[in-house]
Amino acid sequence: MLGRDVYSRVVYGAQISLLVGFAAAIFASAIGLAIGLVSGFVRWTDSCVMRIMDGVMSIPPILLAVALMALTRGSVVNVVVAITIAEIPRVSRLVRSVVLSLREQPYIDAAVAGGSGTLRIVWKHILPNALAPLTVQATYICASAMITEAILSFIGAGTPPIIPSWGNIMADGRALWQVKPYIVFFPGLFLSVTVLAVNLVGDGLRDALDPRRVVR
Repeated sequence: MLGRDVYSRVVYGAQISLLVGFAAAIFASAIGLAIGLVSGFVRWTDSCVMRIMDGVMSIPPILLAVALMALTRGSVVNVVVAITIAEIPRVSRLVRSVVLSLREQPYIDAAVAGGSGTLRIVWKHILPNALAPLTVQATYICASAMITEAILSFIGAGTPPIIPSWGNIMADGRALWQVKPYIVFFPGLFLSVTVLAVNLVGDGLRDALDPRRVVR
């Protein structure tokens, strides 16, 4: 035993997990939104862009993250980059599907007939309608990123050991599981509760932003 305070390390690990989760969600959503808008609205780019996204999606996210981390040194920034790259194709495909349905709406034809340019149509009509499903997807990316970060840290491919995170705290406690199981139990509990809370926020946003929901 190194005499470390498990409570302090778990509380500090929450900062790392939340930082990775929110950063990956923001960057993946922003980049995926741009790719999805271009792919869905600019027809000649659709086939090429989506084949690239399909190629990235064919690789399991954990395997892709481990491969990227193996090429770089372990750090919080590199963990965020690795998770973001793995999540971008899912966001881009979601945005693309929304754009494909929106661009066939009558008000888009009316905007084109009124002389609006592509950028104006995307900014005024496409983007506002794509933000609701994107916001919901971002919450799930945040939860998934926290789990992925914990897995990477647990197997030694995530944040360095000098930076406490829930994953490497659980990894450190494996050897002492039979003697002091709380070293593994508490970071695992905090991770589960946090991911559950983020998923519940996503479910609430999905219901609140659903245009088909009837308010009584």
